[in-house]
Amino acid sequence: MKIALAQIRPKLSPDNLDKHLEFIKKTDVDLVVFPELSMNGYKVKDALLEDAFNEEFFKNLSFDKDVVLGAAIKDKGKIFNSALYIGDSFHRHDKVHLPTYGVFEEGRFFFGGSGFSTFDTKFGKTAMFVCEDVFSGDSIEFVGREKPDLIIVIAASPAREFKEGKLLIEEHWESILKNMAILSGGYVAFCNRVGFEDGLGFWGKSKVINPKGEIEIEAKYFDEDLVECELNNHLTFTQKYFLRKES
Repeated sequence: MKIALAQIRPKLSPDNLDKHLEFIKKTDVDLVVFPELSMNGYKVKDALLEDAFNEEFFKNLSFDKDVVLGAAIKDKGKIFNSALYIGDSFHRHDKVHLPTYGVFEEGRFFFGGSGFSTFDTKFGKTAMFVCEDVFSGDSIEFVGREKPDLIIVIAASPAREFKEGKLLIEEHWESILKNMAILSGGYVAFCNRVGFEDGLGFWGKSKVINPKGEIEIEAKYFDEDLVECELNNHLTFTQKYFLRKES
């Protein structure tokens, strides 16, 4: 099974579907993953009331491969920051932890999701998280307990503080993502956006981490990119075997 990370620069607009189709056509893989709010742009603010999508819009989309994308979803009078898996199965995860510190204002505009879950895909047991979700003890506990075969993390993480030629925030991300891979015995696919919006610069560097906590592939800093990775089912089986609980 092969996946691709489509590290794009979305417009601050609900008119990003063509960008997604452009990247989907560039690759012949089983799954393409896009960043957080890839269909809307990040700093949507009050425009959410007009620009949020209905879930049915995505249920009616059809691609020649599975796709994960990010969108603002309107549901029963509430708007969520959601990750959507579109393929043989359809699954939606609403971002649980909405940052409201520093430059972040998500708690003012979105409702938080109710929790984490797994669902079945051609890759096995799969889980999705949106950005700040993984910076929480409950997500780590969930991954350690459920041990998904594939963990998909979509993000819109802005650049902050360089340290010896590397972003400090990237070091934090790598620590968390590697821990998730090791605790689950599965692969972690992290897709972060690039571009600038309202004074925020997004750093990209999307990556796939294998079940041993090793980085398999990485995308560029700050530029749009498309990277592919083959998932090794034998490695997943081996790591999960040694993580099994004694009865």
